Amino acid sequence: MVFLKKYRLELFIFLSLSLSYFLLRLYNIMSLPIFTDEAIYTRWSQIARYDSAWRFISLTDGKQPLFVWLDVVVMHFFKDPLFSGRLVSVLAGFGTMVGLFFLGKEIFKNIWVGILSSFLYLVYPFGLVYDRMALYDSLVGALGVWGLYVEILLVRKNRLDIALILGMVMGGGLLTKTSLFFNIYLLPFTLLLFDWKGKEVKKRLFKWISLAVIAIFLSYGYYSVLRLSPFFNIIGEKNSIFVYPLRDWISHPFNFLFGNLHGLLDWLISYFKLPLLSLVALSLFLKKNMREKFLLLLWFAIPFIALALFGRTLYPRFILFMTLPLLPLVALSLQKLFLLSKNKFAGSLIIFLFLLLSLRADYYIVSDFARAPIASPDLEQYINNWPSGGGVTEIINYLNKESKSHKIYVASEGTFGSLPTYAVEIYLGDNKNVDKKGIWPVPSIIPQDLLDKAKLMPVYFISDQTQIPPPGWPLELVAKYQKGIGNSYMFFYRVVSK
Repeated sequence: MVFLKKYRLELFIFLSLSLSYFLLRLYNIMSLPIFTDEAIYTRWSQIARYDSAWRFISLTDGKQPLFVWLDVVVMHFFKDPLFSGRLVSVLAGFGTMVGLFFLGKEIFKNIWVGILSSFLYLVYPFGLVYDRMALYDSLVGALGVWGLYVEILLVRKNRLDIALILGMVMGGGLLTKTSLFFNIYLLPFTLLLFDWKGKEVKKRLFKWISLAVIAIFLSYGYYSVLRLSPFFNIIGEKNSIFVYPLRDWISHPFNFLFGNLHGLLDWLISYFKLPLLSLVALSLFLKKNMREKFLLLLWFAIPFIALALFGRTLYPRFILFMTLPLLPLVALSLQKLFLLSKNKFAGSLIIFLFLLLSLRADYYIVSDFARAPIASPDLEQYINNWPSGGGVTEIINYLNKESKSHKIYVASEGTFGSLPTYAVEIYLGDNKNVDKKGIWPVPSIIPQDLLDKAKLMPVYFISDQTQIPPPGWPLELVAKYQKGIGNSYMFFYRVVSK
């Protein structure tokens, strides 16, 4: 009771933040059409749920399985499999928000910096986009933030129990995405916060090194679980698609650096917004806590520059986890500005003005995603171009209705990774009245089996990437659906029986 009385304001704020978080993340969450990668991960989760032999199915495409495993658990409680995957990201994002509270509070020893860090994540457009999608990146962000927080605790407290927890957090990161190897690579930089002036420096340093080795050993122990799968080696092959292996990079070390930096900085500004980036810069001019600020800046800068150096195929979502350590720096600046203001109203107005562009982006993200002021590649991928699933919901509803009274056959463009093919498998896989087939490449002459089946039952064809129907196919257009505000469409045809 004494604790509740002492911190009742802080607890009220945290509960308000939590409620606001779930309202904002869950509001209109299914309005964004299913994205290609979401369809892949959701289908993997379905397969892993019903067949334990395929619990490592994500490794067939070189992706670590923790997100899929969590989705398998959540999928037991909800009917819509896409919603289940998106809920995993919602929960992961909440973990990020809580982690930022502890990170901000611990690194600057100020509970209000922690609260402001959480609040900033609540309205952070980057977080809002990915906390509402069934993708890996929110989970990557959560484990990145908690990894940094526990590493700071380890260097300040030098305790075995913290090292064991750190091993679990880093291990979870390695089971999620290769980029979280940075939790290990950046661990030595936490020595910036080591007490070099206290007693028995050598003894305490040796103890920290021993505990760090234990944590790293544990994390690799968790990661080694993946070696049980014969597909473990595909992780390396998949990584080489997105980043240059060292042997390739040496032949052109700086050829792509400035082009990559230009793109990454553009995406950073699109999501983080210039007013908040100015607050990051302002925090560096504040006199106190220079080592702490430098550590947070390194946690952003080193992965960011490494990605610019080695990046081969880049997407904005790759930098989400890197940007999160910047939020406590913004929170520190806002807290100082608030204290310098004449009254609480003026201080609150200052915070509001700095967040105005972020709040505007948030409004569009939840209400009109196609026009949201965010990184253009994300708009293209998620709603305005062919990777988006605009029209999938309508087509699935139509096919469900048709299949209630008789058998139908559904052909779709593409096989592995094809959005229409995976969507049909996700939502109609258990429907005994629906036979289905993925076709790739789409031939100029319609496959004979479709013509034969069209004499027996309705046969449909869903075209996603091919915007012009094959001229030799006898098709009747049922409907076409524009993807966002772009020039890409999903076409839904019925095969005409000859």
